[in-house]
Amino acid sequence: METTERRQEAIERKHAGYNCCQAVLCAFADQTEYTEEQLFKMGAAFGVGMGGLEGTCGALIGAELLLGLTAGERPVMRDARMLHKAFTEACGASLCKDLKGRDTGKVLCPCDDCVRRAVDLIEEKTKGE
Repeated sequence: METTERRQEAIERKHAGYNCCQAVLCAFADQTEYTEEQLFKMGAAFGVGMGGLEGTCGALIGAELLLGLTAGERPVMRDARMLHKAFTEACGASLCKDLKGRDTGKVLCPCDDCVRRAVDLIEEKTKGE
């Protein structure tokens, strides 16, 4: 599968020290009314599953935030549920600790792949409108 430019940008940001949420958010700066710096700050607390608590994956949170930031006036709850379901099916879980195999020793989806999936899901959603 060919890597899109936006996916690659998000992965490069992740490798440059952005957390997963920031990497996803900032890769879509051109599609929001916010600057990259504002998006970076917005995603700062969502590393390692929401503030380091190993909760919801930061890449998924970034994708969910983008739903709201790009929705205009339309409601997003249904889309958010669909995005969460699609991410969970693709990655095997939605919690960081489960994705990283903290309790089982089995990694379901590495961070880079979570970021790629989140970017793909948002791209699919924004193209479908």
